[in-house]
Amino acid sequence: MTDVSAQEAAERAEALIPEALRRLADYAAIPALSRDPQRGPDVRRMAAVAADDLRAAGLEDVAVLELPNALPCVKGSWLGRPGAPTVLIYGHFDQQPADPAEWTTPPHTLTPRGDRLYARGAADDLGGWLSQLVAFRAWMSLGGPPVNVRFLLEGEEEIGSPHLGEFMEAYPEAFAADVMVLTDCENPSTDTPGLTVSLRGLLDIELTLRALRGKVHSGLWGGAVPDPAVGICKVLAGLVDDRGRVVGLDVPQDPAWRQSVAGLSPSDEDLRRNAGLLPGVPGLEPGDRPRVEWMWRQPHLTVIGTSLPGLADVANVILPTVKAHLSVRLAPGQDPDAVFEHLRARIVDLVPFGLDAEIKKVRGTAGWAYAAQGPAFEAAERAYARAFGRDLVRIGVGGSIPFITLFADNFPDTPLILNGVMDPQTSAHGPDESLHVPLFRKVVLANVHLLGTLSEL
Repeated sequence: MTDVSAQEAAERAEALIPEALRRLADYAAIPALSRDPQRGPDVRRMAAVAADDLRAAGLEDVAVLELPNALPCVKGSWLGRPGAPTVLIYGHFDQQPADPAEWTTPPHTLTPRGDRLYARGAADDLGGWLSQLVAFRAWMSLGGPPVNVRFLLEGEEEIGSPHLGEFMEAYPEAFAADVMVLTDCENPSTDTPGLTVSLRGLLDIELTLRALRGKVHSGLWGGAVPDPAVGICKVLAGLVDDRGRVVGLDVPQDPAWRQSVAGLSPSDEDLRRNAGLLPGVPGLEPGDRPRVEWMWRQPHLTVIGTSLPGLADVANVILPTVKAHLSVRLAPGQDPDAVFEHLRARIVDLVPFGLDAEIKKVRGTAGWAYAAQGPAFEAAERAYARAFGRDLVRIGVGGSIPFITLFADNFPDTPLILNGVMDPQTSAHGPDESLHVPLFRKVVLANVHLLGTLSEL
């Protein structure tokens, strides 16, 4: 691979971008909502469209892969470079639901505003794998990339990839590769490329407090019997300190790592712009640590559900039983069972009024941390530096992405390069999700160069 051929492929890719963004509008118009059983036909329609586009790009043996009781995957390959490395490109074509009442524009109509295109799935992850397909098409216009390429697109990522492991077992040839490029990740800004190297784990806990056989009138019995609703509020408040941090679960971090990411931390103004933080409300105080450490490599507790009545159900009663569902993001390396035992013991100590308590672990998934060292990652650094004009930054993701740990567990010796077209203003899973068009262009060019630099392995 020569710089001349890579540069020519990059120029071809730039010329393809306007057409690709028009095609993105067609993708976004299909409500491929894997979470909604009524939308299963739309997920399958999107799979067929994706298969058509892989085929049109020059990929061979394109097929929609099926398993019982699962939504499909789509695969295709181009193996025109015998002896060269094979690169697997993963993406997903299903989307999160979107409430039109929360959006400025219709969620399934790709709408331009400024430098951004707004639609559900525009960046997560329709734009992600489309950026890879544009790069592949550019190389194909020159006779093919200098590496072999496989595409594997999933239809269940937004529901946690429940059958992806089974697809790996049933269709091993569709996953056979020397390097895997997994799209669906974020960049620290629209100007700075990111390589994701860590994820937080996830622990779900259900807490139930009981006091009575049934509801009683608060005017008749208030002051004589304990109130589980007040009790559960006291417990939840006691699980975090005055700064909002989970008590007793801090994880030590390398000072050199802290220094390397300090410049990536969002300010309060960034939080107002990107997360919708209200005027006058500060972000959580980071103390002597970069804020991204709290976002990527420390645990955090969220109350994601309770059985407390809503405002539409106001009644002067003391509830007999109250439940809360807690979601704890775990730092990479934290053991879900050990964290559950720590929180169980603390909850037992915090339960007031002698209330009966039941504490149940619903699920626990460990986090993931990756060294990301070796020739494949050096190739990625060269490719992104050429496209962005600045070095690739190693970042974390505060969420849990099941497909990444599935790839890591099933292909432990295969380098995993995690990239994507998202940025802090993308609002993935939220209202007004958007794709930043200049960032998309740079990622397309980085993908062109990546197919070139990976040929040097």
